[in-house]
Amino acid sequence: MRKNLSPVLSIVLVSALLGFSMGCSKKPSDDAIKKDIQDKVAADPDTKDSNVTVASKDGKVTLTGTAKNPAAQQKLEQIAKQEPGIAGVENQTTVQPPIGVPAGTDIVVILGQALSSKTSQSGQTFTASVAQPISVDGRTAIPKGASVSGTVVTAKEKGKIKGEGQLALTLRTVVVGGQTYQIETNTLDSTVKGKGKRTAATTGGGAAGGALIGGIAGGGKGAGVGVLVGAGAGFIGGALTGNKQVEIPAETALTFSLAAPLTLPPPAQ
Repeated sequence: MRKNLSPVLSIVLVSALLGFSMGCSKKPSDDAIKKDIQDKVAADPDTKDSNVTVASKDGKVTLTGTAKNPAAQQKLEQIAKQEPGIAGVENQTTVQPPIGVPAGTDIVVILGQALSSKTSQSGQTFTASVAQPISVDGRTAIPKGASVSGTVVTAKEKGKIKGEGQLALTLRTVVVGGQTYQIETNTLDSTVKGKGKRTAATTGGGAAGGALIGGIAGGGKGAGVGVLVGAGAGFIGGALTGNKQVEIPAETALTFSLAAPLTLPPPAQ
C-alpha cells in the first residue's frame, strides 16, 4: 500500500517546483538583451564591421544604423532573433552603397624597389604603396598606404635593341580592407635614344595621367621623389644623359590613371 507524503515534504516539493518554474519564466532585462546582442554582433566576422545600434524595450529589439552589405544586414537580424527572451525584432538598418572610382582617376604611388631598363625584366612584378588617399563623394575609397602591385610591361636595355633603353610600367592590383582588387591603369613608358635623347608617353585604355619628372639614377634612397606634372605627360624616370639606362630609384613617386572604373565596398565605420 502506497504511503502518502507528509505535509511538510509536500510543501517543500511544491515550493521547489514553483521556484524552478518562476526561475525559468523570468525574462532577461532590456539592458542584458542589448548588451548580449551587441557583444555577439561585435564578435561575428560577418557583422563586426557594421555600424549598428541595438535598442530593447519590453523585450522588443530594434536595430538601427548601417550594415556593410546585404549579407551582414541579414546576419544582424538573425543574431537578434536568436536572443533568448526577446519579444520581437525590428531591423531598421540600411546597407551602405559601394564606392565607384571612375576611370581617369589618378593614383599616386611610391615605388617599393628600384626599377631599371637594364636589370628589370618584362613581366616582373613590382610593389608600391598609395601616396595620397583617393576619395569619392566624401568617402575614402583607397586609403593612403594601401598596398599596390604592378607589372613591368617592357624592359629593354639600351644598346641591345635598336640602341634604345625602354621601361614601361602599369598597375595591376590594390589591397583595400584586407581584400585584393584587380585594377586597370594606363602604361607609363619612357624610352632613351642615342646620346640621351628621350621620349615619354602615357598609353593604355585611352587614359592619360600625370607622372613624375625626377628619379635621377644614383641619387640615393628617396632621391626619386620629384615634381608631378599634368595629364598626358608620361614619365621620365632616370638619368637620361649619355649612355645610361632608364633608372627609377626606390621611393620614386609615379602617377598612374585608372583606365577602367573600380568598384569598392564602403569603408568600415
